[in-house]
Amino acid sequence: MSPPPARGALELHRLEVPAPHRLPFAAGTFDSIGPLSRADYPHRHAFHEILLVTAGTGRHVVDTRPLPITPPNLGVLAAGQVHHWQARGLDGYVLLLEDAFLADRPGDRELLRRLAARSPWTALGPREHAEAAGVVTEIAREFGERRPGMAGVVRALLHVLLVRAWRTTDGGPAPAPEAAAGLAARFLQVLEGPEALEPGAGVERIADGLGVSPGHLGEAVKRATGRTPGALLRQARLLEAERLLACTRLTVAAVARASGFADPAYFCRFFRRETGTTPGEFRAHARAEVGPAPSTTAPGERPSRTGGDTA
Repeated sequence: MSPPPARGALELHRLEVPAPHRLPFAAGTFDSIGPLSRADYPHRHAFHEILLVTAGTGRHVVDTRPLPITPPNLGVLAAGQVHHWQARGLDGYVLLLEDAFLADRPGDRELLRRLAARSPWTALGPREHAEAAGVVTEIAREFGERRPGMAGVVRALLHVLLVRAWRTTDGGPAPAPEAAAGLAARFLQVLEGPEALEPGAGVERIADGLGVSPGHLGEAVKRATGRTPGALLRQARLLEAERLLACTRLTVAAVARASGFADPAYFCRFFRRETGTTPGEFRAHARAEVGPAPSTTAPGERPSRTGGDTA
């Protein structure tokens, strides 16, 4: 399946779970989920991914950041993040889920997103590893057996896993469900989608789409995040530009358009103001640091769905 035009330069993997057990969730090992779980080229997902890596060497590159694989590691990726593996001997467990799987658990959805933004890759100590491994293997077993009530049990275990992961990062109290279900959470969700990357899209247009005034949106977002909607929108566009510069061969003008900037010259000024470097300099540094993503498969031949036999 082809990615949407605004993000066409990066492959988008979707979750496919065959009938008769159609759930927006899958769990298993790297082997059972399939070869896409070890994809060695930059790509993004339409779903969230939680990883418990128990073996392997090399690096996990997340949004241009090369993170060393030092098992045991816990990884949390939100939909839309760009990642790939530069690794050998990778093993462990993979949990894949769409937002719909946690539709009645807004607090857990918000916690997952905060973990992905704050700590996408964590080295676990013996106690944290034992706790995480116990929960993850139980989730995989529940999913594999598919007994009555499996989805509810898995959601409860996911809550335990996310809260414990948050504790490991010293993140303080976990976000309350009522805060996650509010206006600020809806705004943050918009920032993850293509609407925030449309040229001309600003806080006023997003506020109108959410059915509130810009002032009301600003108060809610500032209270929940400590930052203004405008600052968060600029951050989302900058992150998308960095992903495309580091992981694609798009021209700077094309990167500007795909990141929500109609004027490439303004984009270059914005990028330099925010990062202290030009888009070209950033691209050169990112490739020197991370290197080109190796691939054994031609881009046109790569499958774009993830699920595996266990799904």
